[in-house]
Amino acid sequence: MRQAQINRKTAETDISLFLELDGSGKSEIDTGMGFMNHMLTLFASHGRFDLKVSCKGDLDVDCHHSAEDIGIALGKAFKDALGDKRGIHRYGDTVLPMDESLILTAVDFSGRACLVYDMDIPSEKVGEFDTELVEEFWLAFSRQAECALHIRMLTGRNSHHIIEGCFKSAGRSLREAVAIDKEFANEIPSTKGVL
Repeated sequence: MRQAQINRKTAETDISLFLELDGSGKSEIDTGMGFMNHMLTLFASHGRFDLKVSCKGDLDVDCHHSAEDIGIALGKAFKDALGDKRGIHRYGDTVLPMDESLILTAVDFSGRACLVYDMDIPSEKVGEFDTELVEEFWLAFSRQAECALHIRMLTGRNSHHIIEGCFKSAGRSLREAVAIDKEFANEIPSTKGVL
């Protein structure tokens, strides 16, 4: 089973996260942030990952620590669940329309952490959630997952649709990248022999 359990406790957050890569899209999400709950639910559903997240954070300060630390825990869970990455496709990409928005995501589980984030989100908040935290979440994720992740908004006007498209698209790209390629199931997808 390609799964991971992450427990991460700091002075700012207390996170418990479970990830099953070969799931059905079931999720139980309680981050204390309604919008983040919704985004992670979409991510799990479109990625077909089983995901449980519980986060108790210092939301009286702001949402930054919780959003970043959930990204750290989720990225570490992907890394742990993938192990030596034997047999995975390694690459995944999606262009996803969300009403008037069009989002491109691409990922490479190269073992090298990199985020290229090109999103022009028009509003500073969606509900109580600071939209700048979307980048912080994906930066933390890519560092811990040790993947190159590209997220680009091709067009869009509605902040909610843009971010929703981002999480759906990322889920689909990650699903493609971590899927087992049956033709090469016993191989590491790199000429170096290691990722």
